[in-house]
Amino acid sequence: MPLLAATTCPDSLLDDVRTHGAGRPPTPDDLTYSLTLPASATSPAIARRAVAAILQVHGLRGLTEAAVLVTAELAACAYRFTPAEEVYLRLRHRDGALRVIVYDGHPRHANARLAEICDERRGAALNLMACVVRACAGDWGFGEAREPGGGTRMWAVVPEEGARAYGMP
Repeated sequence: MPLLAATTCPDSLLDDVRTHGAGRPPTPDDLTYSLTLPASATSPAIARRAVAAILQVHGLRGLTEAAVLVTAELAACAYRFTPAEEVYLRLRHRDGALRVIVYDGHPRHANARLAEICDERRGAALNLMACVVRACAGDWGFGEAREPGGGTRMWAVVPEEGARAYGMP
């Protein structure tokens, strides 16, 4: 059975999603989601499908091509680096841009040289994502997670206007 297949949902549930449970459709400003993904090779595919569905429901189809690629690259990097069994994905739309944040369990190295090497490897792993974000006139980065449990926080900001231009033929 395909992931996130709308045909497997009862019509009443789909109506609730379409009306945001409040008698109105979801808007871009309502977009705020958090997902825990397995730290596995399936995580990028799960993240792509989830983000595409979320953007569609919130009327942000113009963001889809860039946002799906950015999210999948962040999820793939998290999977490769984390020693944990899960990675955490957060999506939020604010001020005309989608913010994608992925947390993994890879802690910052205490040794400065090891930290530098690790940062270079992570940056290289995110090269494609960085190109897409730059093409959309967005911003990205990574660093130590401030949340309990530590690890690494990777993020990208994908502006709607830049993503629409990126996705045009």
